[in-house]
Amino acid sequence: MAVTPFQEKVYTLLRQIPRGRISTYKALSDALGSSPRAVGGALRKNPYAPAVPCHRVIAATGYIGGFMGSWEAAPSGVNQSKKRELLKEEGVLFDEKGLLLDRDRLWSNFKV
Repeated sequence: MAVTPFQEKVYTLLRQIPRGRISTYKALSDALGSSPRAVGGALRKNPYAPAVPCHRVIAATGYIGGFMGSWEAAPSGVNQSKKRELLKEEGVLFDEKGLLLDRDRLWSNFKV
């Protein structure tokens, strides 16, 4: 799958997010001078996952957000369950409503 220059920039920044930390669509878009929706569109099409860790991006509100192209849980619930599982393995936890428990896990030190 071919990626656009914008997608490549997003994926380059994603690789900077350390294991056990998360960032937000807004933080990525601020670093790129873009919009959170544009970042979400690039993440939805990430052909390199999980090596390029799109699961480490959540909403600015602290909500777990989408995964694998779906903002809310898919009818099967697999999308958010998989994202939670990946993040839990890295020590990033959410409450039952999908809100981040430890905001100290947020990271935005992107080098553009």
